[in-house]
Amino acid sequence: MVSVKQLGILLFFLNFGFALAQNDSTTMVLDSVATQTTGDDFVKKLADLEKQRFADSIRRADLEQRINALGSSNKDRRELEAQLQQFKAKDSLLRETKKQQIASLKQTTKGYPVIGFHEDTLFLIYNRIASFSAQDRADAISQRIKKLPEALSFDTDSLKISENEATVDVIYESQTIISITDVDALWFETTQIELATTYKNIIGAEVVRYKKENSFLNLLKSFGLALVVLIIIGLIIKYVLRLFRWTALKIQRQKHKRLKAFTIKNYTLLDAERQVHVLLLLNRILKWVTVLFAIYVALPIIFGFFPQTESFATALLGYIINPIKSIFLAFWNYLPNIFAIVVIIIVFRLVLKGLHFLKVEVAEERLSFNGFYPDWANPTYQLVRVLVIAFAFVVIFPYLPGSESPVFQGISVFLGFLFTFGSAGSLSNVIAGLVLTYMRLFKIGDRVKIGDIVGDVIEKSSLVTRVRTPKNEIISIPNSTVMSSHTINYSSDAPEKGLIIHTTVTIGYDVPWKDMHQVLIDAALRTDLVLKDPQPFVLQTSLEDFYVAYQINAYVREANKQASIYSQLHQNIQDVCNENGIEILSPHYRAARDGNQTTIPSDYLPKDYEAPSFTVKSKK
Repeated sequence: MVSVKQLGILLFFLNFGFALAQNDSTTMVLDSVATQTTGDDFVKKLADLEKQRFADSIRRADLEQRINALGSSNKDRRELEAQLQQFKAKDSLLRETKKQQIASLKQTTKGYPVIGFHEDTLFLIYNRIASFSAQDRADAISQRIKKLPEALSFDTDSLKISENEATVDVIYESQTIISITDVDALWFETTQIELATTYKNIIGAEVVRYKKENSFLNLLKSFGLALVVLIIIGLIIKYVLRLFRWTALKIQRQKHKRLKAFTIKNYTLLDAERQVHVLLLLNRILKWVTVLFAIYVALPIIFGFFPQTESFATALLGYIINPIKSIFLAFWNYLPNIFAIVVIIIVFRLVLKGLHFLKVEVAEERLSFNGFYPDWANPTYQLVRVLVIAFAFVVIFPYLPGSESPVFQGISVFLGFLFTFGSAGSLSNVIAGLVLTYMRLFKIGDRVKIGDIVGDVIEKSSLVTRVRTPKNEIISIPNSTVMSSHTINYSSDAPEKGLIIHTTVTIGYDVPWKDMHQVLIDAALRTDLVLKDPQPFVLQTSLEDFYVAYQINAYVREANKQASIYSQLHQNIQDVCNENGIEILSPHYRAARDGNQTTIPSDYLPKDYEAPSFTVKSKK
């Protein structure tokens, strides 16, 4: 009688020899349950269960051998049969436990495909055997299947199923194609024999199909079909080229007939000659796109006739179909977002229209608010409009395609960085422009002096203020410069309170100051646009060594006409002084006159006027 120890040693060496004879043998059954989810508790549990089952199988074999050696009425036989039943029950329990563990593994374990001749999946391998991972097993089985057609006498009946101690093998002649363990069968909730039979049928059908497709008759048929397709594509290309040549001639004949100059207002965007060139270019592009498309469609059809190139046909068709399918699916899935964006845009457009209506009403003074001036309406609307658009973009942003992508977000941050630091000067001008608007320093048409620049304001934008000088020069001043400079507004109070213009005349002490006051007032009243009420007045601003400084002040309302008013005032001062016999002499003026000729123009002197001579007196 063979002992348990001897039986265990025998089984060990049998399995060890079997492992040396085939690549994916099941000798090391103790490790046969380890799957690709390394480190999983389920893997360890399955390995422990398989070890226990293997140990129990050795003891069962020993018990069966001892029972067969004993008589039917032997008391020891009944005890051994009871022990054997216990092992069978334990084996059934272990098997059920393994099923539960495998059911848990199915949720996370990845299966590796066994690839056929057409790069399609025949079946999946989930667990490893000894040092062979599931992927190694799948690759090895795929390579063995692809070598089977090399045998000219191959037949499905040549594939056999061989039962071993721990595995059931599918073999061809002396070569093992695949070994199936008890765990493999449990993955599919079947027996080893049934699973081996299924795999045998799949492998046999795949090899037979491949050999049939590569038979001489089929190859000859494929060449014939490919030749037909080439002839058809050649004819299509020939007539396509002919069609586009006819189209090109038709376009050239329409020059100056149907093709006329395309103008926008007074600008000719496209004349007839340019339109012909553009249409001929489009015709040429469309021609070659059509030809290339026809060739591209023909290639997958031709490749599809031959088993060796069938995968290329699928790949080429996928290059066209997959992008189109992806675009269509992306558009279809994005439709709800498009509807949401459209609704948001409509709502915000209505809001902006409402704000524009309020702006127009306030600007035209049909609607007023306390403390809010009409000239604030447009800049306030522009500011609120920017805020509303920015808020609308924030609301729309989550609905934009790729808004959650880190690349999209990174670009947004980068553009914001560029805008912030690249437009620092512009932002300062924009802010200064807003401050100037709400400070109401000046308005369009006001005569102002900004720094050393005097002129009329003709434009106020968000960045600059433009001024036209009295010499008709247009000067653009950045708003930040306006804010940092002192500004004089000549026009703000002129219509109501009047603007005081003033000029200074220096006269010698020999002229009575009362006479001089009256002369200057009379000269001011003679000046056009000078107001009679309030009446002009004179200020004596200084008493110098040789002269008195008289300043004439007069009220005007037209601040923009100061240059002409000053010019006429100076003319009138000269005339009135001359009429009253008052000389306007420079403090440094010296005259050595023959007969003391006066400086008054001759038009203002009597006709019988003669220059007096020097009076010389002597003491007696």
